[in-house]
Amino acid sequence: MNRADLHGLRTFLAIADSGTLRSAAVALGVNPSAVSQQLKTFEDSLGTALFVRNTRSVVLTDAGRALHDRTHNLFVEIDAALTATRSAAGTASGQLRITLPYRAWQLIIAPRISAFRDTYPEIELDLSVDEELTDIFAGGFHAGIRLGDYLADEMIAVALTAPQDATYIAAKDYLARQGTPQSPADLLHHDCIRYRQMSTGQIAPWRFIVDEADTEVEVTGNLVFNDLRSVVDAASRGLGIGWSLRAGVAGQIESGELVEVLADRTPDRPRFYLYYPKQLKSLNRLRAFIDHFAIG
Repeated sequence: MNRADLHGLRTFLAIADSGTLRSAAVALGVNPSAVSQQLKTFEDSLGTALFVRNTRSVVLTDAGRALHDRTHNLFVEIDAALTATRSAAGTASGQLRITLPYRAWQLIIAPRISAFRDTYPEIELDLSVDEELTDIFAGGFHAGIRLGDYLADEMIAVALTAPQDATYIAAKDYLARQGTPQSPADLLHHDCIRYRQMSTGQIAPWRFIVDEADTEVEVTGNLVFNDLRSVVDAASRGLGIGWSLRAGVAGQIESGELVEVLADRTPDRPRFYLYYPKQLKSLNRLRAFIDHFAIG
């Protein structure tokens, strides 16, 4: 259906439902002469008359009655669908799909999820826990949460946390057996539990502050995971030294299960950000999530 046919059909239905060209013009918000011209153009395009007209009213022809019977609910349904869409867009309700790593769930979402559910009971949070830098469009997500150095390009980013303290940790019994490293260079003689970034396939670098500069140390070890929770678990079992965001293992450090090493040489990591396509910036359920979880 081309644009002219669409306008013509709307005009035809307005005339049929109101009974006169003048009433149809009022309903459509146009001049009566415009209604008459649109009807003539529509009838010409169909090759048949749709009304028999006199000075007082218009009466459907057989062709007009058949067309009306098949299409009279069309614009009613379209208008209802548009109204429902506008209503949904203006209400904080519906499903919100977000991809995020486990630490983002643990540190950002979990502590405040109950308050969010109480405030927005009509929003269904569909959370996909994944370390990989997920393609939001391909995965059907509304947004993602990642550290600032792992954000997708061409997205709007909103900070959810302050910069994150990082830490290198090991179990007491491992340090008792192998000794506690006093400098980053000492790590070359230790079993280092490393993390393979799923988004790049590369081993994440171990970074330290050396002579006031951010420096990478090429550590070695015979354990590599693509999940940071497994790195921490292996470290807690005395299998070597691992890396984590400090907030994620604070309880294990306080209990003595894990011990920090080289704490004064460990640089911070970036903030956690929520990132999303600019096309969704007006989506109310996404705005509600941002208002609740973003930092001030």
